[in-house]
Formats: sequence, structure tokens, C-alpha cells
Amino acid sequence: MTPGLDVGLLLGAAVLLVAVGAVRLSTRLGVPSLLVYLALGVAIGEGGLGIRFDDVELTRALGFCALIVIIAEGGLTARWSLLRPVLGLAAALSTVGVVVSIVVVGVAVHLLLGLDWRLALLYGAVLSSTDAAAVFATLRRLRLPPRLVATLEAESGMNDAPVVLLVVLLSRPGGGHPWWYEVGLVAYELGVGAAVGVAAGVGGRWALRRAALPSAGLYPIAAVGITVLAYAAGAVLHASGFLAVYVAGVLLGNARLPHRQAILGFADGLAWLAQIGLFVLLGLLVSPGRLDAAVLPAVVTGLALLLAARPLSVAVSALPFGLGPRDQAFLSWAGLRGAVPIVLATIPLSERVPGAERLFDVVFVLVVIFTVLQAGTLAPVARRLRVTAPAEVSEIQVEIAPLERMRADLLQVEVPPGSRIAGVHVDELRLPLGASVTLVLRDGVGFVPGPDTRLKTGDSLLIVATGGVRDETERRLRAVSRRGRLARWFGEYGDDRDA
Repeated sequence: MTPGLDVGLLLGAAVLLVAVGAVRLSTRLGVPSLLVYLALGVAIGEGGLGIRFDDVELTRALGFCALIVIIAEGGLTARWSLLRPVLGLAAALSTVGVVVSIVVVGVAVHLLLGLDWRLALLYGAVLSSTDAAAVFATLRRLRLPPRLVATLEAESGMNDAPVVLLVVLLSRPGGGHPWWYEVGLVAYELGVGAAVGVAAGVGGRWALRRAALPSAGLYPIAAVGITVLAYAAGAVLHASGFLAVYVAGVLLGNARLPHRQAILGFADGLAWLAQIGLFVLLGLLVSPGRLDAAVLPAVVTGLALLLAARPLSVAVSALPFGLGPRDQAFLSWAGLRGAVPIVLATIPLSERVPGAERLFDVVFVLVVIFTVLQAGTLAPVARRLRVTAPAEVSEIQVEIAPLERMRADLLQVEVPPGSRIAGVHVDELRLPLGASVTLVLRDGVGFVPGPDTRLKTGDSLLIVATGGVRDETERRLRAVSRRGRLARWFGEYGDDRDA
């Protein structure tokens, strides 16, 4: 009865299932999944199956919707205990660092590519935002110190807000307002956006704790709905909706909510769906025939960003925080770009800024090239800079009602080669009261350990820790992983720097 709808559903379901299967393939091959999704979009577009799609306004609208979901998931899964110490640095990277990056890239492309100043600064603004989806998906597969991971994730969640404002301002016809008015407008939008996020997060947390919803499945929908409400309320007040989403997500994600694990699982699945849809749509929008001419400008712009703009923005932002040179170098290399710059490039395209079509093509090519270059080398770069963490703890999302009633979390610890946890007896871990090793998986066989069980390389440990001692448990495990059974109650690095 509706053949057009049936064909559309068939094609959409096929693309979705292929994209889901591609996640496993991309993990095995070490290729970022976003490239597979972009390739799918190109394959079904005008250069492949011949489907022509050039609705920039629709792409921009759907792209913003996808970013809302992705940023909300990033906020919901962010740990406040890890985020709080790096909040100042992340805020500096998202404001001062963004300005430095825009200026450096703008000057470089103005001089090297001969672009006028407005378009050159637009290049810098569009490319100054690190991508939340790329950062969240890539960093969580690496063994890195929590401080670096938290900094990069917080930066990618926070910097979309000022960047969107700056791209919109640069895309408008000039001569409207003096510079001090524009600065005040950005400050207003960020300040009010943060306040809206706090109000939505606090109010949503209060409501979800006291609501007696008839089905457990309604709680995840309500939680995500609150983050979307934060965006909409911010936008209605002409404030930064993206910042409101992230702040609301952080406040909700760190609250003891009913069915919290179900909320996080639902948000994770929704974010994957948003990523897949967004990347496929952007691949569908691009015209492959125009990309050849964009390769050289993309390489020039990317090198200016990677070798000059990003390192300088990190160095300037990190000045007040005493960040070491190795950490700064890794932060510089790990500033991943993904779908966000491509979505931002649709703003000047929809505003019909002269040169915007070339800007979109350059950004698309740059994201593809430098995503392969950066994401594929993050692990060896981390090892080279010696910023790896050999035995980091990860949370397992398990829907277990007793854990919720106990206010406990289920943690997983791997014992990789080089970790000094190997050879330590379970009782020598000296975990705090309220934390216990409940299961050890060794050579594919699981068993309940005793106090005298000696841990070996390759073991996987499942640890139940109550909410009050979770952070203390993680600090203890990091100390033992670096100093062995004689480690005292040191901090993240296993020495007295964090005592």
C-alpha cells in the first residue's frame, strides 16, 4: 500500500544492520567506525546507488538533533569524581583554546591558501571543535589515566557550545554589531546555557527520584527527555542548548536514580543510533566528484591544525594548571575531529556564505584523513609518551536490581602484561571495607577467589564496590598496579604525588 515507505524502511534497516555489524569489524581492524558509516553514506549516495540528497537545511537540523543525543550520553556517563579535578582545564580548552585554534588556523589558511579573512576564520571555527562521538568511542577502548580521559571527554562535551556560537556569528553578514556586543552575547549564551542545564539536571533528578512510574522502561525515556528539554529551554532563551544538555546530563548521570543502569544503557544505544544516522547522512550529502580538488587544501589545513593550532591551544590553556609536557603532547594529538566539524560546515553552507561549498568538502576530506591518522596512532603515541595506565578499572553496565538496592557498582579489572597486580594475593589488594573481588576469569574459566588466590597476568576480576568506596577502590587498584603488594594508599599514579 505504501511502496515508497516500504523501500525506505528496507534500505534504512539494511544500512542500520550493516553499520551495527561494522562496529565489530572496525574494532578488529583498528579503523574508526565513523569512517565506515561515512563510506556507507557515500555508497548509497549519488556516487554509488545514485540516491541524490542535497538538503543542507535538513542535514543541519538532523545533525543538531544527533549531537544533542550524543552529548547527552557523554554527560550521563561522565563521572563527577573524575570530571571535577579537570573541569578548569576542560573549560579553558573549550574557550581560550578554541579562540587560539581559530586564530592560528585562520592565519595559516589566509596566508597559505589565499582565503579572505572571514572565510579563513570560518575554517578555523568549524575545525576548532573536537568531536564528542569520536572521542567517547575511541578513548574508552584505550588504557589511559582517568585525568586525561576525563579532560578530553569534558572538552569535547563542552566546546561544541562556544564553537557553534562562533560559527553562526561568522556565517552572518558582517557589520551588524561591534565586537564587544558579540563577546557579551557569547558570554550570555554560555552563562545562561549552563544555568539552564543546572536547573534541568537538579529538577530532573528530584522528579525521577520521587516519581513512581508504572514501568522501568519509562525511566530511561524520561532521563533522555530531560536532557532534550534542557537543550530546548536553552534555545528558547537564546542561550547555548548544547552546554545545557551536557550539564544536565552530568547532573543526572551522577545521581542515584532508579534504574540507573537501564538509563545509561538506553542512552548508549540511542547515541550509537544517532552516530550511525548522522555519519551516514553526512556521507550521503557529500558529492564525491568534488572531493579531488579538496584534498590539497584539506592536507594544508589539517597540518596547520595538527602541528600548530592544537598544540598551541593546549599549551596556552594548560599554563595555569601545571600540566606536564607529555600530557600536553597527548592532549594535542588526541583532539579528534569527527562529525561535528562536518555538521558545523553546513551552517555557512545553509547561509550561502561565498566559498562555503569548498569549505564543506575540505572539512569532509580532512576529517577522513586525520581520523585515520590520529585514531589509529593514539595507542602507540600513548605508549611512546608513557601516559598509559596498565590496569585501569572500567564499569560494567549490568542491570542487576540488588546492586541498585545496595547502592553498589560492578567493576571490571584486567591484569595485562606489565601490571604489578600479577603475583599479588587477593587479600594483599587490601580493598576498602565495602569492596570485594567476587569473581576471577582465568583462561576462559570463572571461579570465586579466596583470600590466598594469587592473581596472574591475563586475569579478569569482577569487583563489587559500594558507591561510597568506589573511588577509594580504584585508587588502591592503581597503586597496586604500579607498586605491587607493598604499595601504600597512594593515588592514581601509585606514588606520593597524589597522596
